[in-house]
Amino acid sequence: MAASAPKSLSPEQEQELDEVFARARAALAVIETYDQARVDRLIQAVAWAVANRSTFHRLVGMGIEESGLGDFDSRMNKRMKIRGVLRDALRSPSVGVIEEDAEKGLVKYGKPVGIIGCIVPTTNPDLTPAGNAIYAIKARDVVVFSPHPRSKHTTFETVRLMREALEAEGAPADILQCITLPSLAASQEIMARSDLVIATGGQGLVRAAYSSGTPAYGVGAGNATEFVDETADIGETARNCMISKTSDFGSGCSADGNVLVPASRYREMLEALQAEGGYLASTDERSALQRVMWDDEGHRLPDTVAISPQALAKAAGFHIPAESRFILVEGDGIAEDRQFCKEKLTTLMAVHPYDGTFEDGVEVAKRLYDIGGKGHSCGIASTDDAHIDYFAQHMPVSRIMVRQPNSKANAGAFTNGMPMTSSMGCGTWGGNITSENVSLRHYLNTTWVSRVIAEDRPSDEELFGDFYDAALESAAAAATAVTR
Repeated sequence: MAASAPKSLSPEQEQELDEVFARARAALAVIETYDQARVDRLIQAVAWAVANRSTFHRLVGMGIEESGLGDFDSRMNKRMKIRGVLRDALRSPSVGVIEEDAEKGLVKYGKPVGIIGCIVPTTNPDLTPAGNAIYAIKARDVVVFSPHPRSKHTTFETVRLMREALEAEGAPADILQCITLPSLAASQEIMARSDLVIATGGQGLVRAAYSSGTPAYGVGAGNATEFVDETADIGETARNCMISKTSDFGSGCSADGNVLVPASRYREMLEALQAEGGYLASTDERSALQRVMWDDEGHRLPDTVAISPQALAKAAGFHIPAESRFILVEGDGIAEDRQFCKEKLTTLMAVHPYDGTFEDGVEVAKRLYDIGGKGHSCGIASTDDAHIDYFAQHMPVSRIMVRQPNSKANAGAFTNGMPMTSSMGCGTWGGNITSENVSLRHYLNTTWVSRVIAEDRPSDEELFGDFYDAALESAAAAATAVTR
């Protein structure tokens, strides 16, 4: 039974939701009968409908004009992520038997989860719906999208194009639907009525998803940081940081906000970052930037999110060269009252030196993540496998990229093995149910079928090792025999 609508829903919104969910149930009854070949063709159709260059060019332009956020060139590159999601989906079974383990006598069958409520962020009004749609259709689910009001027309158009592609293939268009009257109340109602929620957005949204009463995959806050050790190639690292920071004007939670560098290589890193287009702000300019990025209570101000470095400098009251690609500030400490060690979400990066050994530096990194971004991701610039292993053992994050641009790599890339996604779980560190990249397996229910196998019962000596005491077993057996 559908949950009762919040009082803040208008009658028109309530009627729309009633109709959308009725159509979604009807479409679900159809798609769950499809075989593997059918859904594979459908995901190719919907992916191409939005990921071809001409169409995505138009959608990107719409999204930036509508929201005022982001960079056209780097956002255009996100159509490659749609290709990556399609690649991963096509390579995995989702209908019927999806996995077999003959030794254990287990066979797993893929089943739809049902209606998925997808909450779309304003920074990815086209990519997120496309990625969600590919995985959902592959799993034989249906989707109700709740667009962000600031970029709703771009999401409407993205979903409309995918619906047309479904219809052209003889499938119900209502496999994918997007509400036309978005609001926070409408999003909450979608989450309450769905069978599964995938929420990509801020912490308030994710908390709402987890309190909706519906199973949900949410994402935690990011504060992507590049950790540098003494073995790092500083030039390569600076280029990776620039690529990560400048992608879509730093709007993503994976865009490098901090660089932690050994004190002995600190000036070298600052110079390398400047060579990659970084503008090094003075102490006074840093103070001006802080005033326009955070309020007096440390809350991030929205007007300076995901804007060009020139616009960010102008907002702070100074000028930087037109060729500058991002702004650098020297970190003023790792502490709760030091804003520049926190998430930036724009074209600004803070560089922090650390003293002592590599292990001392890792402790600084852990302290930074205690302040913000715990569970999300970080990178390490190192050629020392022992350092990389130590870092992986100690860092409270779900993904670590080795010598790669974080924002181009941790959600999947054609040059690494991470599952392609636009939603990244942060585990219990970030208040999430999963620490994985949310991908096809998360859109599926599975039925396990178990057959009898040869007995697999180790002896007590094998199980308990040095703790096993045969005398205790014998004494208990003798006592039992007497009582009988």
